[in-house]
Amino acid sequence: MQGSWHAETIVNMTTTQLDTVSSSPPRWAVLAAHAAALVTLPSGVWRLLLAAGFTAGYTEAGYEEMGFTGWGAVYVVGLTTGGELLALLTLGLVRPWGEVLPRWVPLVGRRRPNPRALTVTASLGAAALTLILTQFAFWWAFPHPDMTPLGSTIAGILYLPLVAWGPLLAAVTLDYHRRRRAAAKPRRSKACRPRNRDTRTTAATARTTMNGPISSERQ
Repeated sequence: MQGSWHAETIVNMTTTQLDTVSSSPPRWAVLAAHAAALVTLPSGVWRLLLAAGFTAGYTEAGYEEMGFTGWGAVYVVGLTTGGELLALLTLGLVRPWGEVLPRWVPLVGRRRPNPRALTVTASLGAAALTLILTQFAFWWAFPHPDMTPLGSTIAGILYLPLVAWGPLLAAVTLDYHRRRRAAAKPRRSKACRPRNRDTRTTAATARTTMNGPISSERQ
């Protein structure tokens, strides 16, 4: 009996580990995550040019009025860097380091983030980004007297990809939630039945090996 219990325990542990592994993300989700990480680049590069002293489409008076020098430049660089880092976090929803944090992360390295907390946080972020950044789709509907006509057109084009950031993050978050939920659910489909028979066979084989050959002289 003890040998049988050990054999069944080992088989069940192996089966549980296989069931809890989340499936790989579909190709569309991987592409969407990479797109979300890239949509901040055009406007980010433009802001860095402003921080470096280039008018980048502003009139001389408009550039001075916006205050892109001194601490204003530090703010612009910080905003650009922070935005790109946040965009790169989207990749964690489709990469292994999003399921187990890298060991170099302070305090929480090698830990598994809570899937529910991650889903809620990403969903709120997607909603906030959509609400805030949708305005750039209407860039050309408002006048920009502090910019040249060509500068206003170029800036609108560079900021337009930001409109897609929120929806892309929402789509990747939905896929992440579905995969994690499927991995956490016990598999009750018919496809599991042959595996259950294999489990009993494996347990019986292990019991026979541990207890010795079973006598067949019962008649």
